[in-house]
Amino acid sequence: MNRILRNTATVGAFTALSRVLGLVREMLQSRFIGAGVEQSAFTLAFAIPNMARKLFGEGALTAAFVPVFKGEVEAKAIERARRLARAVMTMSFLMLGAIVALVFVGLETAVHFRAGLEMSGRALLTVRLVKTLLPYMIFICGAAFGMGVLNAMGRFRAASAMPCLLNVFWIGMLVWICFHPELRLDQRIHRVAMAILVAGAVQMAFMLWCMHRAGITPGLTFSGWADAKVRLVWRNTAIAAVGAGAVQINYMLDQVLGQVAAPWAAGVIGYAERLMDLPLGVIGVAFGTVLLPTFAGLFAKGDVEGAREAFVASSRQMLFVMVPAAVGLGVLAPEVTTVIYRGGAFDAAAVMRVSRAVAVYAVGLGFFGLQKSLVPWFQAQNDMKTPLRISVCTVCLNAALNILAVVCLPVEWRHVGLAASTTACAACGCVLLARSARRRNGSLGLRRLVAPVSKMLLGSAVMAAAIAAVKLAVHLPPVLSLAVAIAVGCTTYFAAMAAMGMGWKRRLVV
Repeated sequence: MNRILRNTATVGAFTALSRVLGLVREMLQSRFIGAGVEQSAFTLAFAIPNMARKLFGEGALTAAFVPVFKGEVEAKAIERARRLARAVMTMSFLMLGAIVALVFVGLETAVHFRAGLEMSGRALLTVRLVKTLLPYMIFICGAAFGMGVLNAMGRFRAASAMPCLLNVFWIGMLVWICFHPELRLDQRIHRVAMAILVAGAVQMAFMLWCMHRAGITPGLTFSGWADAKVRLVWRNTAIAAVGAGAVQINYMLDQVLGQVAAPWAAGVIGYAERLMDLPLGVIGVAFGTVLLPTFAGLFAKGDVEGAREAFVASSRQMLFVMVPAAVGLGVLAPEVTTVIYRGGAFDAAAVMRVSRAVAVYAVGLGFFGLQKSLVPWFQAQNDMKTPLRISVCTVCLNAALNILAVVCLPVEWRHVGLAASTTACAACGCVLLARSARRRNGSLGLRRLVAPVSKMLLGSAVMAAAIAAVKLAVHLPPVLSLAVAIAVGCTTYFAAMAAMGMGWKRRLVV
Protein backbone atom coordinates (compact mmCIF):
# COMPACT_ATOMS: atom_id res chain seq x y z
CA MET A 1 0.00 0.00 0.00
CA ASN A 2 2.70 2.48 0.95
CA ARG A 3 4.45 1.90 -2.36
CA ILE A 4 1.44 3.63 -3.93
CA LEU A 5 2.12 6.75 -1.88
CA ARG A 6 5.86 6.66 -2.63
CA ASN A 7 5.26 6.26 -6.35
CA THR A 8 2.57 8.93 -6.26
CA ALA A 9 5.00 11.26 -4.50
CA THR A 10 7.56 10.62 -7.24
CA VAL A 11 5.05 11.22 -10.03
CA GLY A 12 3.57 14.19 -8.18
CA ALA A 13 6.96 15.84 -7.64
CA PHE A 14 7.95 15.67 -11.29
CA THR A 15 4.43 16.58 -12.38
CA ALA A 16 4.56 19.56 -10.03
CA LEU A 17 7.82 20.63 -11.67
CA SER A 18 6.22 20.22 -15.09
CA ARG A 19 3.16 22.21 -14.04
CA VAL A 20 5.27 24.99 -12.53
CA LEU A 21 7.25 25.17 -15.77
CA GLY A 22 3.91 25.14 -17.55
CA LEU A 23 2.76 28.14 -15.55
CA VAL A 24 5.98 29.97 -16.37
CA ARG A 25 5.34 29.10 -20.00
CA GLU A 26 1.79 30.41 -19.81
CA MET A 27 2.94 33.59 -18.08
CA LEU A 28 5.32 34.27 -20.95
CA GLN A 29 2.85 33.23 -23.64
CA SER A 30 0.07 35.39 -22.22
CA ARG A 31 2.38 38.39 -22.39
CA PHE A 32 3.91 37.75 -25.81
CA ILE A 33 0.89 36.20 -27.56
CA GLY A 34 -2.10 37.45 -25.57
CA ALA A 35 -5.60 35.98 -25.49
CA GLY A 36 -6.71 37.00 -28.96
CA VAL A 37 -7.32 35.22 -32.24
CA GLU A 38 -3.71 33.98 -32.56
CA GLN A 39 -3.95 32.15 -29.24
CA SER A 40 -7.36 30.75 -30.21
CA ALA A 41 -5.95 29.48 -33.52
CA PHE A 42 -3.05 27.85 -31.68
CA THR A 43 -5.35 26.30 -29.07
CA LEU A 44 -7.44 24.69 -31.81
CA ALA A 45 -4.39 23.49 -33.78
CA PHE A 46 -2.67 22.05 -30.71
CA ALA A 47 -5.87 20.20 -29.77
CA ILE A 48 -5.43 17.89 -32.78
CA PRO A 49 -2.16 16.20 -31.73
CA ASN A 50 -3.45 16.20 -28.16
CA MET A 51 -6.52 14.33 -29.38
CA ALA A 52 -4.25 11.73 -30.99
CA ARG A 53 -2.29 11.48 -27.75
CA LYS A 54 -5.51 10.71 -25.89
CA LEU A 55 -6.51 8.11 -28.48
CA PHE A 56 -3.22 6.38 -29.32
CA GLY A 57 -0.84 7.48 -26.60
CA GLU A 58 -1.53 7.82 -22.90
CA GLY A 59 -5.27 7.39 -23.44
CA ALA A 60 -6.95 4.40 -25.02
CA LEU A 61 -3.87 2.47 -26.16
CA THR A 62 -2.02 2.81 -22.87
CA ALA A 63 -5.14 1.91 -20.89
CA ALA A 64 -5.56 -1.24 -22.99
CA PHE A 65 -1.85 -2.10 -23.16
CA VAL A 66 -0.76 -1.64 -19.53
CA PRO A 67 -3.01 -4.35 -17.93
CA VAL A 68 -1.98 -6.96 -20.53
CA PHE A 69 1.69 -5.98 -20.37
CA LYS A 70 1.55 -5.89 -16.55
CA GLY A 71 0.13 -9.41 -16.55
CA GLU A 72 3.15 -10.64 -18.50
CA VAL A 73 5.52 -8.81 -16.15
CA GLU A 74 3.76 -10.29 -13.10
CA ALA A 75 4.11 -13.75 -14.67
CA LYS A 76 7.87 -13.11 -15.11
CA ALA A 77 7.45 -13.57 -18.87
CA ILE A 78 9.74 -10.69 -19.84
CA GLU A 79 10.47 -11.97 -23.34
CA ARG A 80 6.75 -12.22 -24.11
CA ALA A 81 6.29 -8.72 -22.68
CA ARG A 82 9.10 -7.46 -24.92
CA ARG A 83 7.55 -9.01 -28.04
CA LEU A 84 4.15 -7.61 -27.10
CA ALA A 85 5.55 -4.09 -26.70
CA ARG A 86 7.41 -4.21 -30.02
CA ALA A 87 4.42 -5.50 -31.96
CA VAL A 88 2.03 -2.91 -30.53
CA MET A 89 4.57 -0.11 -31.02
CA THR A 90 5.17 -1.02 -34.67
CA MET A 91 1.49 -1.11 -35.46
CA SER A 92 0.95 2.21 -33.67
CA PHE A 93 3.70 4.01 -35.60
CA LEU A 94 2.45 2.73 -38.94
CA MET A 95 -1.11 3.81 -38.13
CA LEU A 96 -0.08 7.26 -36.93
CA GLY A 97 2.22 7.79 -39.91
CA ALA A 98 -0.65 7.03 -42.28
CA ILE A 99 -2.99 9.41 -40.41
CA VAL A 100 -0.45 12.24 -40.47
CA ALA A 101 0.14 11.80 -44.21
CA LEU A 102 -3.58 11.73 -45.02
CA VAL A 103 -4.39 14.80 -42.92
CA PHE A 104 -1.47 16.75 -44.38
CA VAL A 105 -2.51 15.94 -47.95
CA GLY A 106 -6.12 16.78 -47.11
CA LEU A 107 -5.19 20.18 -45.70
CA GLU A 108 -2.96 21.01 -48.66
CA THR A 109 -5.78 20.07 -51.02
CA ALA A 110 -8.35 22.11 -49.10
CA VAL A 111 -6.16 25.22 -49.14
CA HIS A 112 -5.06 25.08 -52.77
CA PHE A 113 -8.34 23.89 -54.29
CA ARG A 114 -10.95 25.80 -52.30
CA ALA A 115 -12.92 26.83 -55.41
CA GLY A 116 -12.28 30.53 -55.01
CA LEU A 117 -13.63 30.66 -51.46
CA GLU A 118 -11.83 33.15 -49.27
CA MET A 119 -10.47 31.93 -45.95
CA SER A 120 -10.08 34.30 -43.01
CA GLY A 121 -6.67 35.08 -41.62
CA ARG A 122 -7.49 33.10 -38.50
CA ALA A 123 -8.49 30.06 -40.57
CA LEU A 124 -5.29 30.22 -42.64
CA LEU A 125 -3.18 30.58 -39.49
CA THR A 126 -4.95 27.61 -37.90
CA VAL A 127 -4.29 25.44 -40.98
CA ARG A 128 -0.63 26.50 -41.00
CA LEU A 129 -0.23 25.63 -37.32
CA VAL A 130 -2.01 22.29 -37.78
CA LYS A 131 0.38 21.32 -40.59
CA THR A 132 3.37 22.29 -38.46
CA LEU A 133 2.20 20.31 -35.43
CA LEU A 134 1.06 17.16 -37.27
CA PRO A 135 4.37 15.22 -36.87
CA TYR A 136 4.22 16.02 -33.15
CA MET A 137 1.34 13.55 -33.09
CA ILE A 138 3.75 10.69 -33.82
CA PHE A 139 6.40 11.91 -31.40
CA ILE A 140 4.13 12.43 -28.40
CA CYS A 141 2.28 9.16 -28.92
CA GLY A 142 5.59 7.30 -29.07
CA ALA A 143 6.67 9.04 -25.87
CA ALA A 144 3.34 8.25 -24.18
CA PHE A 145 3.66 4.59 -25.14
CA GLY A 146 7.09 4.53 -23.53
CA MET A 147 5.58 6.07 -20.40
CA GLY A 148 3.04 3.25 -20.26
CA VAL A 149 5.76 0.59 -20.49
CA LEU A 150 7.85 2.20 -17.76
CA ASN A 151 4.87 2.77 -15.46
CA ALA A 152 3.84 -0.88 -15.82
CA MET A 153 7.34 -1.87 -14.74
CA GLY A 154 7.17 0.42 -11.71
CA ARG A 155 9.66 2.93 -13.14
CA PHE A 156 7.74 6.14 -12.63
CA ARG A 157 10.59 8.63 -12.32
CA ALA A 158 11.69 8.92 -15.94
CA ALA A 159 8.13 8.72 -17.27
CA SER A 160 6.92 11.52 -15.01
CA ALA A 161 9.98 13.68 -15.79
CA MET A 162 9.45 13.48 -19.56
CA PRO A 163 6.72 16.20 -19.83
CA CYS A 164 9.18 18.74 -18.39
CA LEU A 165 11.12 18.60 -21.65
CA LEU A 166 8.25 20.11 -23.61
CA ASN A 167 8.02 23.05 -21.24
CA VAL A 168 11.77 23.64 -21.34
CA PHE A 169 11.77 23.93 -25.14
CA TRP A 170 8.57 25.97 -25.11
CA ILE A 171 9.90 28.44 -22.53
CA GLY A 172 13.18 28.67 -24.42
CA MET A 173 11.36 29.74 -27.57
CA LEU A 174 9.28 32.33 -25.71
CA VAL A 175 12.44 33.77 -24.17
CA TRP A 176 13.94 33.95 -27.66
CA ILE A 177 10.81 35.78 -28.85
CA CYS A 178 11.34 38.27 -26.02
CA PHE A 179 14.48 39.45 -27.80
CA HIS A 180 12.71 39.78 -31.17
CA PRO A 181 9.87 42.24 -30.59
CA GLU A 182 9.66 42.94 -34.33
CA LEU A 183 7.91 39.62 -34.94
CA ARG A 184 4.17 39.75 -35.61
CA LEU A 185 1.85 37.71 -33.37
CA ASP A 186 1.25 35.09 -36.07
CA GLN A 187 5.01 34.71 -36.57
CA ARG A 188 5.54 34.33 -32.84
CA ILE A 189 2.94 31.60 -32.45
CA HIS A 190 4.39 29.71 -35.43
CA ARG A 191 7.83 29.79 -33.78
CA VAL A 192 6.22 28.30 -30.68
CA ALA A 193 4.72 25.49 -32.79
CA MET A 194 8.17 24.72 -34.23
CA ALA A 195 9.64 24.51 -30.72
CA ILE A 196 6.88 22.08 -29.71
CA LEU A 197 7.71 19.88 -32.70
CA VAL A 198 11.40 19.67 -31.73
CA ALA A 199 10.47 19.01 -28.10
CA GLY A 200 8.24 16.11 -29.15
CA ALA A 201 11.11 14.43 -31.01
CA VAL A 202 13.36 14.79 -27.95
CA GLN A 203 10.63 13.43 -25.64
CA MET A 204 10.14 10.32 -27.76
CA ALA A 205 13.88 9.68 -28.02
CA PHE A 206 14.22 10.00 -24.25
CA MET A 207 11.40 7.55 -23.56
CA LEU A 208 12.71 4.97 -26.04
CA TRP A 209 16.14 5.19 -24.44
CA CYS A 210 14.59 4.69 -20.97
CA MET A 211 12.68 1.66 -22.27
CA HIS A 212 15.97 0.19 -23.51
CA ARG A 213 17.56 0.70 -20.10
CA ALA A 214 14.57 -0.99 -18.45
CA GLY A 215 15.12 -4.12 -20.53
CA ILE A 216 12.37 -3.55 -23.10
CA THR A 217 14.49 -2.52 -26.06
CA PRO A 218 12.22 -0.80 -28.60
CA GLY A 219 12.25 -1.95 -32.17
CA LEU A 220 10.04 -2.42 -35.19
CA THR A 221 8.77 -5.92 -35.87
CA PHE A 222 6.31 -7.39 -38.33
CA SER A 223 5.89 -10.67 -36.47
CA GLY A 224 3.53 -11.50 -33.65
CA TRP A 225 0.75 -9.25 -34.90
CA ALA A 226 -1.71 -12.15 -34.71
CA ASP A 227 -0.76 -13.09 -31.14
CA ALA A 228 -3.76 -13.42 -28.81
CA LYS A 229 -2.39 -10.82 -26.38
CA VAL A 230 -1.77 -8.34 -29.19
CA ARG A 231 -5.30 -8.87 -30.47
CA LEU A 232 -6.62 -8.34 -26.91
CA VAL A 233 -4.74 -5.04 -26.67
CA TRP A 234 -6.15 -3.78 -29.97
CA ARG A 235 -9.66 -5.00 -29.21
CA ASN A 236 -9.63 -3.14 -25.90
CA THR A 237 -7.98 -0.16 -27.58
CA ALA A 238 -10.77 -0.01 -30.15
CA ILE A 239 -13.39 -0.02 -27.40
CA ALA A 240 -11.55 2.57 -25.30
CA ALA A 241 -10.82 4.68 -28.39
CA VAL A 242 -14.53 5.04 -29.08
CA GLY A 243 -15.01 6.49 -25.62
CA ALA A 244 -11.84 8.59 -25.78
CA GLY A 245 -12.78 9.64 -29.30
CA ALA A 246 -16.19 10.75 -28.11
CA VAL A 247 -14.54 12.80 -25.37
CA GLN A 248 -12.04 14.32 -27.80
CA ILE A 249 -14.73 15.06 -30.37
CA ASN A 250 -16.60 16.78 -27.59
CA TYR A 251 -13.43 18.68 -26.70
CA MET A 252 -13.08 19.78 -30.31
CA LEU A 253 -16.74 20.78 -30.25
CA ASP A 254 -15.96 22.86 -27.16
CA GLN A 255 -13.19 24.57 -29.11
CA VAL A 256 -15.45 25.23 -32.08
CA LEU A 257 -18.23 26.50 -29.82
CA GLY A 258 -15.65 28.65 -28.09
CA GLN A 259 -14.86 30.20 -31.45
CA VAL A 260 -18.59 30.77 -31.99
CA ALA A 261 -19.17 32.10 -28.47
CA ALA A 262 -16.59 34.87 -28.91
CA PRO A 263 -13.33 35.32 -30.86
CA TRP A 264 -11.35 35.14 -27.60
CA ALA A 265 -13.30 32.38 -25.81
CA ALA A 266 -11.23 29.36 -26.85
CA GLY A 267 -8.00 31.04 -25.78
CA VAL A 268 -9.51 32.17 -22.48
CA ILE A 269 -10.73 28.67 -21.66
CA GLY A 270 -7.28 27.31 -22.51
CA TYR A 271 -5.65 29.70 -20.03
CA ALA A 272 -8.17 28.73 -17.34
CA GLU A 273 -7.53 25.04 -17.91
CA ARG A 274 -3.78 25.60 -17.52
CA LEU A 275 -4.37 26.98 -14.03
CA MET A 276 -6.37 23.88 -13.13
CA ASP A 277 -3.56 21.65 -14.40
CA LEU A 278 -1.31 22.40 -11.42
CA PRO A 279 -3.39 20.84 -8.61
CA LEU A 280 -5.03 18.33 -10.92
CA GLY A 281 -1.73 17.23 -12.45
CA VAL A 282 0.23 17.09 -9.22
CA ILE A 283 -2.38 15.09 -7.30
CA GLY A 284 -5.15 13.73 -9.55
CA VAL A 285 -3.02 12.70 -12.51
CA ALA A 286 -0.29 11.37 -10.22
CA PHE A 287 -2.68 9.03 -8.40
CA GLY A 288 -4.33 7.99 -11.67
CA THR A 289 -0.95 7.20 -13.24
CA VAL A 290 0.11 5.01 -10.33
CA LEU A 291 -3.26 3.34 -9.76
CA LEU A 292 -3.63 1.81 -13.25
CA PRO A 293 -0.61 -0.54 -12.97
CA THR A 294 -1.32 -1.01 -9.25
CA PHE A 295 -4.91 -2.09 -9.87
CA ALA A 296 -3.79 -4.24 -12.80
CA GLY A 297 -1.30 -6.11 -10.61
CA LEU A 298 -3.84 -6.62 -7.80
CA PHE A 299 -6.60 -7.81 -10.12
CA ALA A 300 -4.15 -10.13 -11.89
CA LYS A 301 -3.66 -11.80 -8.49
CA GLY A 302 -7.42 -11.81 -7.79
CA ASP A 303 -6.98 -9.41 -4.84
CA VAL A 304 -10.17 -7.35 -5.15
CA GLU A 305 -10.09 -6.35 -1.48
CA GLY A 306 -6.54 -5.03 -1.89
CA ALA A 307 -7.66 -2.96 -4.87
CA ARG A 308 -10.59 -1.61 -2.83
CA GLU A 309 -8.29 -0.62 0.04
CA ALA A 310 -5.90 1.05 -2.41
CA PHE A 311 -8.75 3.04 -3.95
CA VAL A 312 -10.18 4.26 -0.64
CA ALA A 313 -6.79 5.18 0.80
CA SER A 314 -5.57 6.97 -2.30
CA SER A 315 -8.90 8.81 -2.73
CA ARG A 316 -8.72 10.09 0.83
CA GLN A 317 -5.19 11.38 0.33
CA MET A 318 -6.07 12.91 -3.02
CA LEU A 319 -9.15 14.73 -1.69
CA PHE A 320 -7.23 15.99 1.33
CA VAL A 321 -5.39 18.27 -1.10
CA MET A 322 -7.95 18.70 -3.87
CA VAL A 323 -10.82 19.97 -1.70
CA PRO A 324 -8.91 22.96 -0.23
CA ALA A 325 -7.23 23.56 -3.59
CA ALA A 326 -10.67 23.87 -5.19
CA VAL A 327 -11.92 26.29 -2.54
CA GLY A 328 -8.70 28.30 -2.61
CA LEU A 329 -8.71 28.63 -6.39
CA GLY A 330 -12.34 29.68 -6.34
CA VAL A 331 -11.72 32.41 -3.76
CA LEU A 332 -8.42 33.61 -5.24
CA ALA A 333 -9.24 33.22 -8.94
CA PRO A 334 -8.83 36.95 -9.82
CA GLU A 335 -5.60 37.26 -7.83
CA VAL A 336 -4.06 34.08 -9.25
CA THR A 337 -5.01 35.06 -12.80
CA THR A 338 -3.54 38.53 -12.35
CA VAL A 339 -0.23 37.29 -10.99
CA ILE A 340 0.20 34.49 -13.52
CA TYR A 341 -1.05 36.13 -16.70
CA ARG A 342 -1.51 39.92 -16.38
CA GLY A 343 0.86 42.00 -18.48
CA GLY A 344 1.71 42.85 -22.05
CA ALA A 345 -1.02 41.68 -24.41
CA PHE A 346 -3.00 40.20 -21.49
CA ASP A 347 -5.20 43.06 -20.23
CA ALA A 348 -7.74 43.55 -17.43
CA ALA A 349 -10.62 42.24 -19.55
CA ALA A 350 -8.73 38.99 -20.17
CA VAL A 351 -8.04 38.67 -16.42
CA MET A 352 -11.75 39.00 -15.65
CA ARG A 353 -12.74 36.46 -18.29
CA VAL A 354 -10.16 33.86 -17.26
CA SER A 355 -10.84 34.26 -13.53
CA ARG A 356 -14.55 33.62 -14.07
CA ALA A 357 -13.80 30.35 -15.85
CA VAL A 358 -11.23 29.35 -13.21
CA ALA A 359 -13.74 29.84 -10.39
CA VAL A 360 -16.22 27.53 -12.14
CA TYR A 361 -13.62 24.90 -13.03
CA ALA A 362 -12.46 24.90 -9.40
CA VAL A 363 -15.84 23.59 -8.27
CA GLY A 364 -15.20 20.40 -10.21
CA LEU A 365 -11.59 19.85 -9.17
CA GLY A 366 -12.38 17.00 -6.79
CA PHE A 367 -14.60 15.30 -9.38
CA PHE A 368 -11.88 15.60 -12.03
CA GLY A 369 -9.46 13.90 -9.64
CA LEU A 370 -11.87 11.12 -8.67
CA GLN A 371 -12.54 10.34 -12.33
CA LYS A 372 -8.83 9.74 -12.84
CA SER A 373 -8.94 7.18 -10.00
CA LEU A 374 -12.23 5.52 -10.98
CA VAL A 375 -11.55 4.91 -14.68
CA PRO A 376 -8.39 2.79 -14.03
CA TRP A 377 -10.54 0.54 -11.80
CA PHE A 378 -12.27 -0.75 -14.93
CA GLN A 379 -9.31 -0.52 -17.29
CA ALA A 380 -7.21 -2.69 -14.97
CA GLN A 381 -9.84 -5.43 -15.35
CA ASN A 382 -9.76 -5.12 -19.16
CA ASP A 383 -13.24 -3.60 -19.00
CA MET A 384 -13.24 -0.79 -21.53
CA LYS A 385 -16.96 -0.91 -22.27
CA THR A 386 -18.17 0.55 -18.98
CA PRO A 387 -16.05 3.73 -19.20
CA LEU A 388 -17.09 3.92 -22.87
CA ARG A 389 -20.81 3.89 -22.09
CA ILE A 390 -20.41 6.46 -19.33
CA SER A 391 -18.19 8.74 -21.41
CA VAL A 392 -20.71 8.69 -24.27
CA CYS A 393 -23.49 9.68 -21.82
CA THR A 394 -21.46 12.54 -20.35
CA VAL A 395 -20.31 13.67 -23.79
CA CYS A 396 -23.89 13.94 -25.02
CA LEU A 397 -24.87 15.84 -21.88
CA ASN A 398 -21.87 18.15 -22.19
CA ALA A 399 -22.57 18.89 -25.85
CA ALA A 400 -26.19 19.77 -25.09
CA LEU A 401 -25.25 22.01 -22.16
CA ASN A 402 -22.52 23.73 -24.20
CA ILE A 403 -24.92 24.54 -27.03
CA LEU A 404 -27.41 25.93 -24.50
CA ALA A 405 -24.65 28.07 -22.96
CA VAL A 406 -23.66 29.54 -26.34
CA VAL A 407 -27.26 30.17 -27.36
CA CYS A 408 -28.71 31.45 -24.09
CA LEU A 409 -25.95 33.28 -22.21
CA PRO A 410 -24.61 36.80 -22.83
CA VAL A 411 -21.37 36.96 -24.80
CA GLU A 412 -19.19 37.69 -21.76
CA TRP A 413 -20.59 34.66 -19.90
CA ARG A 414 -20.71 32.04 -22.62
CA HIS A 415 -17.25 30.70 -21.86
CA VAL A 416 -18.30 30.42 -18.20
CA GLY A 417 -21.22 28.28 -19.31
CA LEU A 418 -18.83 26.01 -21.21
CA ALA A 419 -16.72 25.60 -18.06
CA ALA A 420 -19.80 24.94 -15.91
CA SER A 421 -20.92 22.24 -18.33
CA THR A 422 -17.55 20.48 -18.04
CA THR A 423 -17.75 20.59 -14.25
CA ALA A 424 -21.32 19.25 -14.11
CA CYS A 425 -20.49 16.39 -16.47
CA ALA A 426 -17.45 15.42 -14.38
CA ALA A 427 -19.70 15.10 -11.33
CA CYS A 428 -22.20 12.98 -13.28
CA GLY A 429 -19.38 10.82 -14.60
CA CYS A 430 -18.11 10.10 -11.08
CA VAL A 431 -21.57 9.05 -9.90
CA LEU A 432 -22.08 6.72 -12.86
CA LEU A 433 -18.59 5.19 -12.56
CA ALA A 434 -19.02 4.56 -8.83
CA ARG A 435 -22.41 2.89 -9.37
CA SER A 436 -21.00 0.68 -12.12
CA ALA A 437 -18.00 -0.30 -10.00
CA ARG A 438 -20.33 -1.27 -7.16
CA ARG A 439 -22.38 -3.49 -9.47
CA ARG A 440 -19.23 -5.13 -10.81
CA ASN A 441 -17.12 -5.67 -7.69
CA GLY A 442 -19.29 -4.75 -4.73
CA SER A 443 -18.85 -1.71 -2.52
CA LEU A 444 -15.89 0.55 -3.24
CA GLY A 445 -15.88 1.70 0.36
CA LEU A 446 -16.95 5.24 -0.50
CA ARG A 447 -18.93 5.53 2.74
CA ARG A 448 -15.60 5.59 4.57
CA LEU A 449 -14.85 8.85 2.77
CA VAL A 450 -17.96 10.69 3.99
CA ALA A 451 -16.61 11.65 7.44
CA PRO A 452 -13.14 12.74 6.30
CA VAL A 453 -14.48 14.68 3.31
CA SER A 454 -16.98 16.48 5.58
CA LYS A 455 -14.06 17.56 7.77
CA MET A 456 -12.13 18.66 4.67
CA LEU A 457 -15.05 20.81 3.57
CA LEU A 458 -15.37 22.37 7.03
CA GLY A 459 -11.64 23.05 7.17
CA SER A 460 -11.76 24.55 3.67
CA ALA A 461 -14.66 26.82 4.70
CA VAL A 462 -12.59 28.12 7.62
CA MET A 463 -9.68 28.60 5.21
CA ALA A 464 -11.87 30.55 2.77
CA ALA A 465 -13.01 32.88 5.57
CA ALA A 466 -9.40 33.51 6.55
CA ILE A 467 -8.41 34.24 2.94
CA ALA A 468 -11.36 36.63 2.53
CA ALA A 469 -10.24 38.48 5.67
CA VAL A 470 -6.70 38.76 4.32
CA LYS A 471 -7.97 40.12 1.00
CA LEU A 472 -9.84 42.87 2.86
CA ALA A 473 -7.06 43.72 5.29
CA VAL A 474 -3.84 43.37 3.24
CA HIS A 475 -3.00 45.92 0.57
CA LEU A 476 0.31 44.94 -1.00
CA PRO A 477 1.56 44.43 -4.56
CA PRO A 478 -0.34 41.56 -6.26
CA VAL A 479 2.41 38.95 -5.89
CA LEU A 480 2.93 39.66 -2.18
CA SER A 481 -0.81 39.81 -1.49
CA LEU A 482 -1.32 36.44 -3.16
CA ALA A 483 1.62 34.93 -1.27
CA VAL A 484 0.26 36.15 2.07
CA ALA A 485 -3.24 34.89 1.26
CA ILE A 486 -1.94 31.44 0.28
CA ALA A 487 0.27 31.21 3.38
CA VAL A 488 -2.57 32.19 5.69
CA GLY A 489 -4.98 29.85 3.88
CA CYS A 490 -2.66 26.82 4.07
CA THR A 491 -1.85 27.46 7.72
CA THR A 492 -5.51 27.85 8.61
CA TYR A 493 -6.52 24.69 6.74
CA PHE A 494 -3.87 22.46 8.28
CA ALA A 495 -4.56 23.88 11.73
CA ALA A 496 -8.29 23.27 11.33
CA MET A 497 -7.68 19.71 10.13
CA ALA A 498 -5.29 19.02 12.99
CA ALA A 499 -7.90 20.30 15.43
CA MET A 500 -10.34 17.76 13.96
CA GLY A 501 -7.77 14.96 14.22
CA MET A 502 -6.87 14.76 10.54
CA GLY A 503 -3.72 15.37 8.54
CA TRP A 504 -1.70 14.18 5.56
CA LYS A 505 -0.73 10.56 6.19
CA ARG A 506 2.78 9.40 5.37
CA ARG A 507 1.34 5.91 5.22
CA LEU A 508 -1.77 4.90 3.30
CA VAL A 509 -4.12 3.96 6.13
CA VAL A 510 -7.90 4.13 5.89
